[in-house]
Amino acid sequence: MGKKTDKKSNKKASRKSGQLATGNGPEHNKTKVLDEAATANPRKGLVPKGVTNREFKLLIKPDGLEQRRNVAALQAFMTDFCKKQKINYLPNETAATGLRNITFYDTPNEILRDKRIILRVRASRKDLWVDEWCEVTLKCRHDDFATAAAFDPTPHFEDAVRFRMRFKEEILRGPNPDSHRRIYSNNAIINTVPINRLDKNRIGEIYPIFPGLKALAIEEATELGKVGGVENTILEAALPFGMIEFDDDVVAHCDLGVWFRAAGVPLIGELAFAYRVNPKNRKNRKAHARADKLFAQLQIALGDQLATGSTKTALVYGKPE
Repeated sequence: MGKKTDKKSNKKASRKSGQLATGNGPEHNKTKVLDEAATANPRKGLVPKGVTNREFKLLIKPDGLEQRRNVAALQAFMTDFCKKQKINYLPNETAATGLRNITFYDTPNEILRDKRIILRVRASRKDLWVDEWCEVTLKCRHDDFATAAAFDPTPHFEDAVRFRMRFKEEILRGPNPDSHRRIYSNNAIINTVPINRLDKNRIGEIYPIFPGLKALAIEEATELGKVGGVENTILEAALPFGMIEFDDDVVAHCDLGVWFRAAGVPLIGELAFAYRVNPKNRKNRKAHARADKLFAQLQIALGDQLATGSTKTALVYGKPE
């Protein structure tokens, strides 16, 4: 997909793409970030400085999610639920469902997965047809903040391809009702990559694109392919449900994603809400605490509709997150 740029041009590209240096890149001194992560207390709404996004995710049992009436019922549930919790919620009455193919790439013995690295490709679809452009994401996802932050997923290109850097705090269902589990995801997301540039069969072929992978010490000749083969490509239907307002400067988008392994047969659903964290709203502890509380109450309210497991990716791999 391209050669390395020099450091100066890469920094310039990072600024253009909206990259946030915090928690990403070898030049960044992470000492302060890691200290803040160690002392952050999510129960009190404290968010570590390195986090750029907070995402709350609940897996939903797939039964019936291929039926529009069941999705509409879940949409109506969110409206009523937020009203009862006295949280401002603006339902999206006109949003269209987006479709895209999702594929994961790894070595035959899944070395990337074992090292907590995820390489994912999303290709949008319009009706039956797949777009010729796609989105490529490389991430390190780990339950330890420092481990996720230590990996550098920054991409390098010879041409001006836009990308985004995100360091996400992902809040998942815990072992007990209304409990939390937090994992951290250090992401590089490349926009609009031509699909024909992804024809790579060896991991060494993507080292020029993602130089940070070299730190994993995987032999360049190691095969790289689709996890589970071509038949394991996922069709995702994504429907924006609405916006949840925890405060004026902390507003989350709420979405339902349904993954299908075969046409008409849902594999899993995910009800999620997420919002950006910036220097201004990071200190809004009350709003972050309200988001945590809503997530806990949502688990209780959904009850037996919740599916076991951690993430959709873990389900595809057949390995826990």
